[in-house]
Amino acid sequence: MDDRILAKAFKALSHPNRLQMYTEILRQQSLDSKDIRGCALTDFINALNIGAPTVSHHIKELVNADLIRVERSGKFVKCYLNEGMCKQLEGFFCQVNP
Repeated sequence: MDDRILAKAFKALSHPNRLQMYTEILRQQSLDSKDIRGCALTDFINALNIGAPTVSHHIKELVNADLIRVERSGKFVKCYLNEGMCKQLEGFFCQVNP
């Protein structure tokens, strides 16, 4: 496990809005295990009561930290969990707290 990669992920998650966004993506993924819908930017705009440019900035930070991936369909953007990073974080926490 590369400590620099984990540090980048933790830094991205250190902002309350990004943590809330990531948690919502995790929640959606667990609910929709068979049919993964992802979260749309409008979901975050409405839930966090922040503007689209701010949400876009937070999404970019989560993508740069490899926590999520985005798919564009025209003007719509959906966010999905990066399974690989999720497993790395899970492994880190299991290693720290067996």
